[in-house]
Amino acid sequence: MICYDRHFPEPARALGLKGAELVFNPSATVKSLSRYLWELEQPAHAVANGYWVGAINRVGVEKPLNEAQFYGSSYFCDPRGRIIARASETEDEVLTCEIDLDMNREVRNTWQFLRDRRPETYHELVELLP
Repeated sequence: MICYDRHFPEPARALGLKGAELVFNPSATVKSLSRYLWELEQPAHAVANGYWVGAINRVGVEKPLNEAQFYGSSYFCDPRGRIIARASETEDEVLTCEIDLDMNREVRNTWQFLRDRRPETYHELVELLP
């Protein structure tokens, strides 16, 4: 997914249904109301789809283009939605962590959200609005 895609369940679900095990979401997001969503939406995607998420956001300010502060805080979260590694809010850094892809199958077998979905009951949700 790329940046703004994280606000929508459909791209996250499509990646899960196509077998994604680790989804990266590079972003360039500045301090505003979206900070709250930064730590809410992506772990929710991980839980709903049973995969890992690598959420990437930059730090600093890009003058003269923009005066706003990017809030960094890149992180990895597991298929249970737990943030297991986090980068700085202000410093450039490379975030790495070990992930266990076997956890994807374990979580999917336990919570079974993908198995229990009922797309025949909500097909209108993916139709274009008039």
